[in-house]
Amino acid sequence: MKKLNQQEITAKMSAIDSAWEIKGKFISREFVFKNFVEAFSFMTAVALIAEKSAHHPNWENVYNKVTISLSTHDADGITEKDIDLATAIDKISNRN
Repeated sequence: MKKLNQQEITAKMSAIDSAWEIKGKFISREFVFKNFVEAFSFMTAVALIAEKSAHHPNWENVYNKVTISLSTHDADGITEKDIDLATAIDKISNRN
């Protein structure tokens, strides 16, 4: 998978939720839920999609907050795989 250059990243970021931010070699977003159960349910749904796509997020969960950072480690940066997973995560988030 080819690492995207800054221009490509900027163009692709316009297709995902504006809450995603570029942070170095990652795109990151924080999700806030009503409680831990909702946050954990969201993480479970993301985990299933991540496993199916063989692309796994870096994430942190503190009670009702989930922070997700995406990067393609093999490419040492952001690739189309990260944008695709962010898009899928946005769809899951919008269902909650």
